[in-house]
Amino acid sequence: MVKPIEIVANECHLIPEFATPSSGYRLLEQLTSTVNWEQEVIRLFDKTHNSPRLSAWFGEAGTVYKYSGITRVALEWPEYLDEIRHQIEAFTEQDFNSVLLNYYRGGSDGMGKHSDDEEELGRNPVIASLSLGATRRFILHPKFAALGKSISVNLPHGSLMVMSGNCQKNWKHSVPKTKTPVGPRINLTFRKIYSC
Repeated sequence: MVKPIEIVANECHLIPEFATPSSGYRLLEQLTSTVNWEQEVIRLFDKTHNSPRLSAWFGEAGTVYKYSGITRVALEWPEYLDEIRHQIEAFTEQDFNSVLLNYYRGGSDGMGKHSDDEEELGRNPVIASLSLGATRRFILHPKFAALGKSISVNLPHGSLMVMSGNCQKNWKHSVPKTKTPVGPRINLTFRKIYSC
């Protein structure tokens, strides 16, 4: 396995080849064909919008996650997702009880600036995000001028991004839309929910 690349000291690391290309594409095919993908209606600034991507939420029984005006109750883990969860837990030395899947169908799907700082994630959440499919640009946006400029990094197929420490307190992150033709991408964001 490739040594982690430090993106933000003690807060954000990228492991470019966490999953092999073949195992990653097998997982991508399973997710694309078997998950019941939903397009959420999110609430931002007292307005509702269709989410610019599809999503699904899996986890341990009773796990509930609230964000952007949405309350999600986790679906039961499929065996193949539980297997990749255990691999990521072993690598990160963290416990995860849920995973949010995001399906970007093409360049017109994206994710706006936000932090994963909901109360049920705890004070300093560890988020481990596995990317499958097309490479997309991931941007970290500083919340404070002292942190410097935004940081842009490409997330290739099979890469694992681990955000920890004060990452959610200090940074927002986004996956911008693009007019450049790009194939589908799925990312699996493993996390621990403390209030179930």
